[in-house]
Amino acid sequence: MPHEAPQTRTDDWLGLSGARVLVAGAGGIGGACAAAYARAGAHVAVVDHDRRALDALATTHPDVTFTLLEADLTAHGAGEHVVTEVIQTLGGLEVLLHAVGMNDRRPILEFTEDEWEKVMQVNLFTVFGLAQAAGRHMVAQGHGRILALSSVSGLLAHHSHGPYAASKGGINQLLRVMAREWAESGVTVNALAPGYIETPLTSGELAKPGKRASLEGLVPAGRLGTPDEVTGPALFLSSVHAGFVTGHVMYIDGGRTLV
Repeated sequence: MPHEAPQTRTDDWLGLSGARVLVAGAGGIGGACAAAYARAGAHVAVVDHDRRALDALATTHPDVTFTLLEADLTAHGAGEHVVTEVIQTLGGLEVLLHAVGMNDRRPILEFTEDEWEKVMQVNLFTVFGLAQAAGRHMVAQGHGRILALSSVSGLLAHHSHGPYAASKGGINQLLRVMAREWAESGVTVNALAPGYIETPLTSGELAKPGKRASLEGLVPAGRLGTPDEVTGPALFLSSVHAGFVTGHVMYIDGGRTLV
């Protein structure tokens, strides 16, 4: 029978103490979640293509320790290579969080095929590579947690979000199929779908005149979210308490998808 990894502390209610975690994406939400995993007692490896982002993560959170890996996840075979390296370095892998993404806010008629493909490579193809490699390991060991950042754009038809929205909708369905195929092996697969969150990915857009007020007006909560408000859902879905939760898209949006 599939079973959970043994817990190492009686006060570890999340069951993450000693867990081996891989986070893809050192900035914004990925960085906040990496720090939250580490503070929950996990051993955390973080991979990013940008060495500066990795160094900034370590500098911002000096109270915790990360294993930092620099890699271009859009390269063929990169997902398998990174997962193998993390397993060798940490001694195993129980949790994967994919938090790599980009957006290019233009009308669909303005995109070239190469520009479309770039968004798909970064946002969707890297999920497949990492999650397949992690899933292969987790299915064999009989337990594991796989998460990836989706977005409310995977559901809502935002103007000038064509490739981004398509990639996030693709993530939702890819993870649902993975969840269906791996559920019997004790591996859960879920998506986190933030709404409007203040991150480096959104800073340029929010700086435009009137943009912040416009977006806040679309959110029933009346404000934008922060990366730290995504960490709680990520920790829960990675924990021993979420063993029967799989194939879901969890919206973290202040009610944006209600209106």
